[in-house]
Amino acid sequence: MSEPQRIRILAVDDHPLMREGITGIISSQPDLELVAEAATGREAVVQFKAVQPDVTLMDLQMPDMSGIDAINTIRASFPDARIIVLTTYGGDVLAQRALRAGARAYVLKSQVRNDLPDLIRAVHAGHKRVQAEVAESMARHMTDSALTQREVEVLRLIAQGNSNKSVGAALSINEDTVKGHVKNILAKLDAKDRTHAVTIGTQRGILEPL
Repeated sequence: MSEPQRIRILAVDDHPLMREGITGIISSQPDLELVAEAATGREAVVQFKAVQPDVTLMDLQMPDMSGIDAINTIRASFPDARIIVLTTYGGDVLAQRALRAGARAYVLKSQVRNDLPDLIRAVHAGHKRVQAEVAESMARHMTDSALTQREVEVLRLIAQGNSNKSVGAALSINEDTVKGHVKNILAKLDAKDRTHAVTIGTQRGILEPL
């Protein structure tokens, strides 16, 4: 009787120690096989096309191309790609973006070590998984009013330390319009002030993590 075919895995993370940890976990499982690694989003796309793995483990914050952009690029050519997001960031907005891009699972690196083999098997079998605390955050903010694209641009510029006047100059709008956007941002995020809004925006994944 022939051995069952192993699940072929691509690991994508810009931290060598994380990839080493994943390698150790996978190598201890007889039905799993690490077939390729990548340290950037662009490398992930190249490696995916080269080896066409059964399951991909994808980090989000990487140099040259984000994990979400890599997911979008991969799934444009391989719509059935099974991708698990392994990330440090539990923000509901970031999770929603990853899942909309086509990720089958969204889990935090700090929680996944013991459960990774079973998670890979579940996703390979066609199941979806979102970590409980991430799902809870998504549910908690489900009825929140989302920031508009312009409000996100304003918040991003505020996060970079710009005054209302500088924000207006950068976006070619007047200072009163900026103040109106800031007022809406504070209300939608339930933030006390601009600094608090930036903190919330980063925690939820509205802004790219620093």
